[in-house]
Amino acid sequence: MAKQKFYVVWNGLETGIFTSWKECERQVKGVEGAKYKSFDTREEAERAYASSPYDYISNVNKSTGPQANKRHAPEAVLNSSALAADAACSGNPGPMEYRGVYIPTGQEIFHYGPVHGTNNIGEFLAIVHAMALIVREGWQMVVYSDSRNAIKWVNEGTCKTRLAVDEQTRPLFALIARAEAWLAAHPAPKRPLLYKWDTDNWGEIPADFGRK
Repeated sequence: MAKQKFYVVWNGLETGIFTSWKECERQVKGVEGAKYKSFDTREEAERAYASSPYDYISNVNKSTGPQANKRHAPEAVLNSSALAADAACSGNPGPMEYRGVYIPTGQEIFHYGPVHGTNNIGEFLAIVHAMALIVREGWQMVVYSDSRNAIKWVNEGTCKTRLAVDEQTRPLFALIARAEAWLAAHPAPKRPLLYKWDTDNWGEIPADFGRK
């Protein structure tokens, strides 16, 4: 029997504590800047709901945000004009989302999901989304990702996922096809430079969802 989870929604259509992912998803799906996180006990959820979401999921928390990164990542990286791209997935596959964060300020620049997918797909799409946005807006930026697989897929121009195509995943695969087409149309050096975030030495990437 699956263990009961409690979902805190700080910012969504409705806020509060929900006892199923479906209830939580209804509150946050499509909501820009939605903030939510799952907890193992109601006590933890109630304590979190009474606190700031930034203590749990933001890049300004004590363990994974810019404050932690500033103790490790080089100042040249933290102050560079760059987007950090990352994804999170509950299960494999499961509800997946990705986002891009401007490294110097920690500001969330884009967010997509949750949709049914895998973490590797999310990491891949996050990188391409960041690159496409940079090119479209004419920004002089580079991109950081902590995923070796996603970086490899981007460099090869193909999302090499084993996820099956079905009615649930068909919209996601349409998005993957668009991303692959964009990469084909923007070979290096027509797209931004892509670097690996050194998690071991720098701490979590600024776009991390803080759910580890």
